[in-house]
Amino acid sequence: MNQHLAPETLEPPATPDLNSLLLAPRAAQAHHATAVPIYQTASFLFESYDELAAVFAGTSDRFIYSRGNNPTVAELESVIAALEGVEAARGFASGMGAIAAAIMPFVQAGDRVVAVENLYSDAFRLFEVVLKKFGVTTDYVDGSDTEAVIAALPGAKLLYLESPTSWTFTLQDLAPIAKAAKAEGVLTVIDNSWATPLYQRPAELGIDLIIHAASKYLSGHSDTIAGLVCGPKALIDRINHEAYHYLGAKMSPFDAFLVLRGLRTLGLRMARHMENGLALGRALQDHPAVTQIRHPGFHDHPARAALSGYGGLFAFDFDASVDVPRFANSLRLTRLGVSWGGAESLIIPGEAAIGLAGASNSFRRFKVSPRTIRFAAGLEEPGALVEDVLQAIEKARK
Repeated sequence: MNQHLAPETLEPPATPDLNSLLLAPRAAQAHHATAVPIYQTASFLFESYDELAAVFAGTSDRFIYSRGNNPTVAELESVIAALEGVEAARGFASGMGAIAAAIMPFVQAGDRVVAVENLYSDAFRLFEVVLKKFGVTTDYVDGSDTEAVIAALPGAKLLYLESPTSWTFTLQDLAPIAKAAKAEGVLTVIDNSWATPLYQRPAELGIDLIIHAASKYLSGHSDTIAGLVCGPKALIDRINHEAYHYLGAKMSPFDAFLVLRGLRTLGLRMARHMENGLALGRALQDHPAVTQIRHPGFHDHPARAALSGYGGLFAFDFDASVDVPRFANSLRLTRLGVSWGGAESLIIPGEAAIGLAGASNSFRRFKVSPRTIRFAAGLEEPGALVEDVLQAIEKARK
């Protein structure tokens, strides 16, 4: 297939030390606990009228009600902001809660959004079902074509990026795009879930708001639903005033605790996810039944310079000799399932995704191939993972 092969080792980014962040002074104040405690409480009490009045007046930052602020959630927000190198962050009950809150305060009827093609399917539905209903239109561009993205910016209010994109895993060259967007007064928003702050730092490249589906790599155990938005304090404040308190998609203390737990091993886990994704990509690179590897490490693009590592989520395409359902049913170690970022390897065949029920199907809109297999490399032993996929291909070949 004559595809570029990623280097085996990459220089780690200059991010703050995770352990020092997770043992921050604020967390240690609670009886010097090693782990951040779960403040599982709905509300907080005050010793006097003056203390309560100060909170309502905005002159005190004491906690009042966990739908607004909670110590466990606040600790996670502080950690993720430091990892992304920004001023502030806000936690949400899901990745989609974070996506909606990062967009809705900044657009109104008559505005135009520019978004990359092949974006996350429910983000696409947000644009096509919800925002369109309120008079916000969206233009989709090939994110790998930097000139096309920049050409679409004049007159837009917001640019939505996802680098790499879902299913096709193409990158966007963030620095020149962010510079052009600032010149046009366009707010930039990116989903950075795939790379995590360890492998991509969008704020350093000029991006305004950064989203994480914390259910994925940040949590890493397939037991959490959570989202985060990171950025300048002024933008996070606007999200707080115009979306967070009113939409109700607040992060629970327990989910914040689980994400903080996951962050303790993020570096180790990401290294194995990357190793497994690259190992499988190499094994499939010259396989006669595989026509394409959809992984940033196997294709040259200027945006690769912004990455210091790779997530384990990627895709590959089969030729007509492989029966896709039979391949899926022949896997022994790898399982069928949505989401990604946990210890287990998962697949979703494009043939199944195209059949997603309901309106505004992004898989059909962006012509996802029924021959594409989206593969989330887990934490298994690399050789066993490769062997499992190869044996399933042989059983599925016609």
